[in-house]
Amino acid sequence: MLAKISSGKSVFGVLAYNKIKVDDNHAAVLYSQKMLDSPDGKFSIKDCMDSFYPYLANKGRTEKVVFHASLNPDPKDKLSDEQLSEIVQAYMQKLGYGNQPYIVLKHSDIKREHLHIISLRIDENGKKINDSYEVARSMKICKELEQEFNLVPLKKGEREFEYPKAINYRDSDLKHRASNVIRAVMANFHFQSFGEYRTMLEHFNLTAEEVKGQHNGVLYSVLDDKGNKVGRPFKSSLFGKEVGYEALQKHFEDSKLAIEKKNIKDNLRPIIAEAMKKAGNQKDFKKCMKEKGIGVIFRENEQKRIYGVTFIDYQNRTVLNGSRFWKEFSANVFNDWFNNLDKQAGESKQNIITNISKQMEQTYQTANSDSSLGSAFSLLDMPLSGNDCEEENFVREHEHRRKKAKKKGRSL
Repeated sequence: MLAKISSGKSVFGVLAYNKIKVDDNHAAVLYSQKMLDSPDGKFSIKDCMDSFYPYLANKGRTEKVVFHASLNPDPKDKLSDEQLSEIVQAYMQKLGYGNQPYIVLKHSDIKREHLHIISLRIDENGKKINDSYEVARSMKICKELEQEFNLVPLKKGEREFEYPKAINYRDSDLKHRASNVIRAVMANFHFQSFGEYRTMLEHFNLTAEEVKGQHNGVLYSVLDDKGNKVGRPFKSSLFGKEVGYEALQKHFEDSKLAIEKKNIKDNLRPIIAEAMKKAGNQKDFKKCMKEKGIGVIFRENEQKRIYGVTFIDYQNRTVLNGSRFWKEFSANVFNDWFNNLDKQAGESKQNIITNISKQMEQTYQTANSDSSLGSAFSLLDMPLSGNDCEEENFVREHEHRRKKAKKKGRSL
């Protein structure tokens, strides 16, 4: 069973989020303790706030008063509402919130049926509930509950993350749905550029564009089934500073450090190379990568020329443009490779793959040799088509360095 805990200052905000789920028939009240019951039996923000008020009135200096947790049993666990209620009660008791007022909602908006628990971090006397080592204690409790209730145990390496649903432009409250996607991507994925961020958002039918001027910002737009923008765009300021322009710039820097620390690029290289050896076309290549938990997105122009490639490592939750791997996995290499496989039908597939593999190996070696900067960029000498500025800037930047190094060498 997965458990994810968060804190916050706004009780109303958490309740409003769950109210939207209830109104959309994606959630329903499962269980509550020390909470006022609504006359009609429905979820009521007012009744919840009235239930929490005596505690909030004595909060003192505690700012983050909200306790918000999600419990995610394995989809294979077929549990009744009574069993789910028992699990929640045991979890809250073991974690130290057994005497607190709280309400539990069962969500069904993703494939994994899960529970949301809303409570407070302050008791009736205004004293803060002990939250020391809360995450570690929660993990231990989940393991205990797996044994007590005979639940499917959490798989090794599985992480606490719920993928939001892709946005349907016909849905109501698109602003709220866009907020869910933005926050989920920002909180759970590493990316070092705006292009990589936008690629991840487009997975959920959302796109973004930078706005630079006196006040920098970001505009978000919902996409229809054909990838066209729909409706009025949303300013990043609508979603809060924590996901705004400045926060995004800091996220780029933090992601760079995290990716370097985990050696994610170096670990991906052999996986990509192996998939290229096995695959005979784009479809096969994507299938091989998917089996390793890695998504691949090729960007093509109207002439079907590949001008950009992005890898999404779902296990490490990292988005990487092909240009970050230097030359061996750039868009041009893939474009040349797939075209060779299609055009040279008379030559055996194995010979073509062997030649490309040697070319990749040589490129990788020369890219790390100061004396061979010219040959290292030979695969990028072809002009780029399309409008992928990031790929083009990469080529221009390193071509400029090559010419500068060559000129400096002549003057010595």
